[in-house]
This record gives sequence, C-alpha cells and structure tokens, in this order.
Amino acid sequence: MEKFDIIVVGAGTAGCMTAKTVAKGGQKVCLIDRKKRDEIGEKVCGNAVGKHHFDELGLARPKGEELRSRVEGVKIYSPDLETVFTVKSEHVYGFILNRRIFGQRLLNDALDAGVALLDSTIATQPKVKKDFVAGVVAKDMKNDCFIHLQSKVVVDASGFTAILRKSLPPKIGIDLNVDNQDVEACYREIRALKGNNFDNKFCEIYLDQDLTPKGYHWVFPEGKNSVNAGLGVSMTKGFPNPKKQFYEKIMPKPLFKNSTLIKGGSWYVPTRRPLDCMTGNGIVVVGDAACQVNPIHGGGIGPSMKGGSLAGKTIVDAIEKDDVSREGLWDYNVEYMRTYGAKQAGLDIFRLFLLKSVGNEEINYGMKYNVITEDDLFKVSMGENVRLNITEKTKRAFRGFGKLPLLKRLHDTANLLRELKTIYLHYPSTPDDFKEWRQKAHATINEASKRLNKK
Repeated sequence: MEKFDIIVVGAGTAGCMTAKTVAKGGQKVCLIDRKKRDEIGEKVCGNAVGKHHFDELGLARPKGEELRSRVEGVKIYSPDLETVFTVKSEHVYGFILNRRIFGQRLLNDALDAGVALLDSTIATQPKVKKDFVAGVVAKDMKNDCFIHLQSKVVVDASGFTAILRKSLPPKIGIDLNVDNQDVEACYREIRALKGNNFDNKFCEIYLDQDLTPKGYHWVFPEGKNSVNAGLGVSMTKGFPNPKKQFYEKIMPKPLFKNSTLIKGGSWYVPTRRPLDCMTGNGIVVVGDAACQVNPIHGGGIGPSMKGGSLAGKTIVDAIEKDDVSREGLWDYNVEYMRTYGAKQAGLDIFRLFLLKSVGNEEINYGMKYNVITEDDLFKVSMGENVRLNITEKTKRAFRGFGKLPLLKRLHDTANLLRELKTIYLHYPSTPDDFKEWRQKAHATINEASKRLNKK
C-alpha cells in the first residue's frame, strides 16, 4: 500500500490548487483524476472568472491560448427585455477561459511542485479507521485493478459528484447530501455565429422565470464570432429538461440564426452557501464538493481556487503540528467562511428571494422602477449589503399596482442578507461552538424561506 501525506481526489481548479499548495509546503502529495492526463481541465462550464481572483491568489492572469475573451462587465435583461442593467467596474472585469488549457496550466503548476498524478483513476470510497479518514480505495482504469492508498489527509475535490463526501460516516461531521432545490441542472453550447453581431466585451444574463424556472440563461463571448450560450434551471419538482428548453426557447433567437455547433454538454451546479463544515478527522472538502460557488450565477472557478489555496495552507500547518483531526484542520473553515463564505451566505438569501418571491411580472416591475439598481446588483455580486431605492414615489407606484407585498419582501431580503452575512463573519474559531452557530444560521435561513415565500 503506497503512502502519502495527502491524497487529493479530483484535478479540477480546487484540487490542483490544494495539491500545489501542500506540495510547496514540503509534503508528499498524490493527485487522482478519472480523466486522462491531457483531458484534465476539460469541463462543461460558463468559463467566466473575475480578474480579482487571480490578483488575490497571486496567479498570473490568463493570456495567449488560455484566454478566449476579456469582459468589462455584465448586462442583465428583464424578462420583457425592456430594461437592461449594465454592471461595469474594475471589480467586474474578468476573463472567459479556454477551460482545458487553463486546467492544464493549474495541473502543470501542481506537477512542477512535486505532485504525483494518477490519471485514469477513479476513487471509489474513503478508507476510514477509528473515526479518521486514512486513505482511499481507487480503480486504476489503465490496468483494470483496484488500488489502496494511505495518507494523513484526504481531500475531496471530486466536484458535484462528491464521491468521498457522500460515502462518509455521519459521525465525521460533514453534511453528506445537498438538497435538489439547491442544485441547478445546466445545458451549454459553444456556437459559431454567422456574422459578428455580438458585443464581446460583455456577458449577457437573461432573467425569465417562464423560460428558465428559478434560474437564468446566458450568452458569453467565446472569442471572435463565437459564444458560450446556455441555461440553468433549479432542480425543484417538475423542472424542465435543460437541453430541450435550450433548443425550444433559446435557439430560435435571431442571434443564433445560421449558427453552427462547436460543442455542447450538460452538468450540475450546487447553487447555495458552502457546507456548514468542510473538515473532519483526516478529511477536507473543497470546490463544488463543498458548494464553493456563487449562489446566484453558479460561477465556481474563482471561489474553488480560493478554497483550494486556503485548504492547502491549513493542511500543511496541521501536518507540521501532527494534528489532522477535525480540530487541527478547523482553521480552513474559519478562513473560508469569514471571507468568501460570508459573501455566499448573503447571496444565498438573495437566491431565496428569486426562488420564492418573484415571477416575470415582479422582475419587470422591480427593474423598471429601479427598486433594485445597477449599483445594488454590483454590490450584491461583490457580497456587499443592499441599499434599496424605496422612495415615497416608489411606494405610491407599488401601492397603485398592488405590489406592496413585493416591496416588503425586498426589504426583508436586504435585512436577512445582512443578518446571515454577520453570522458567517462570526464563524466559530473552534468546533466547540459550532453546534450553536449552526442552529443560529439555519434559523435565519428558515426564517428567510418563510418570509420570502410569495403568497
């Protein structure tokens, strides 16, 4: 049985960042991925990421073949297409990536740091001994055999499937499952347009609850004369097939007339706040497996890299202190939750508002009368508190059209957003106070679900 200090399952953005960080800390690292070496990085994805993520992590910004497009901001369209919000600032500036080439860069960074790669290898289950995760069982697809690997720490970076997390004993203390209503089913295509009739400086997001129930559809630039177009729908009861919806509702639009398919595919994204706890004895969860995504648009490249970096640093410290228990790895929870996790928590409240409070009529009305402004949307996207534009004129307009209940739910959303963010900013420093913290956080989320429910 081969032994390592750390085994990382999944060579995506989170997994590669974790593996590289730990290897640079002098530890022996094994990185496992089910894909072949040269296919790692390929993923059905929106491919968008803000430049601030690169700057915060000290990573070189994408260029050359890694870079499909630079984007200056986002255009958000109301369902009736009569109102368009343009969210543009230095903080929204970002990139559309060639996902495979960028993934190969992160993989090569990890390998250069000394990480050992087992490609074409599928992790099947964690090895648990005396309440500690002590390694993994995996299938070597090249040699058609099972292998047993031992380590001090295992990292589940296996994405939405979360193959290790879902197999953990409950006493490990990590949530095993994610509710379907907190997941979006997505379909996306890369299409070559006939003619250059798309503004490739902006990502476009369309809000339409009839077309994409509890979700949205998008058109992102994908280099010269090509776009990344797709949609996501919440996996609530009776949700429509995303691919069928795409072809029936999106493809007939004039933009796609005579366009040609380059490639397409489906995937699932957890769109919620992060798992309440992402560490257990001998195990850490990162990336989509830990729900490290933006709850509004499902973007996960930036937060997963951040999660991987923070997890890696914590693991190095824990190994050096010879304490890889839940307590020894706890600082990863604290560092993530008090930064990006707090932002996700606030956005999750805004997601509940969109899920439960509004249909197309309300969205059209709210955008038309600037109850939520472009500045508010920018602040929400950055995880800041929302200042609603509720003037006496607005109140009269909403009263005249019977929309005062919507105005109240908007006000409640702003208050609950601030409240949950504050709870996450005070995430407990040790596991001792975790139970009390969790009860408080869940009470606020349950209250939001109740108060924001459209009558």
